[in-house]
Parts: sequence; structure tokens; C-alpha cells
Amino acid sequence: MGKSTVTTKDDAHALFHSLRSAYSATPTNLKIIDLYVMFAVFTALIQVGYMAIVGSFPFNSFLSGVLSCVGTAVLAVCLRIQVNKENKEFKDLPPERAFADFVLCNLVLHLVIMNFLG
Repeated sequence: MGKSTVTTKDDAHALFHSLRSAYSATPTNLKIIDLYVMFAVFTALIQVGYMAIVGSFPFNSFLSGVLSCVGTAVLAVCLRIQVNKENKEFKDLPPERAFADFVLCNLVLHLVIMNFLG
């Protein structure tokens, strides 16, 4: 039993080391998008926690906030996929075009969210 625990710890350590070294090689623009995605997901989790504690009286406002955060995170992930130079599928798409699509889709998303609020 002792040997499998040591092997598991070594495997976990090797996994974290390889993930850390791979992420250190990631370009800065992709790291910024990753932070933006984490911020959006964290904000949605805070809203869910707030609703669990306080209640969900204006439920459509809670839904609007959470869907806005989740939708923004999904659009940012799509931006990250399009901007990544290693992705061969979008090699002909300039980063400016990808960012313009991101901004336009965010504008449409938030117009729909504001309409949902009433």
C-alpha cells in the first residue's frame, strides 16, 4: 500500500510540473484571456452563492446576471481558440477580426440580457 501512495504522489507531482511548464510557454495574450474567463466564471459562482444565501426574489435578474457571466466566458473561450496561433483551423483569421467578432457577440448578448431584465 505504501508504494502505490508514493507512486500516486509522484504522478501528481509530475502532472503539475508538466502543466506548469506548458502554461509558462503560453503566450501572454492567451494568459490574459484565461484570466478573463476565470473572472467571469468566478463572478457567476459568487452570484449563485449570493442567491443561495439571500434568496432569489427577482429571479429573472439572477438569471440575467449568471447567464451574462457564463455567456461572456463562453465567448472568451471562443476568442482564445481563434487567437491561438497553434490552432490550424483559424490560421487565416486575423486576431483583429476575432476580437471584433468577440465584441459584436458580447454586444448582442448583453442587449438580449437587458431585454430579458424588462
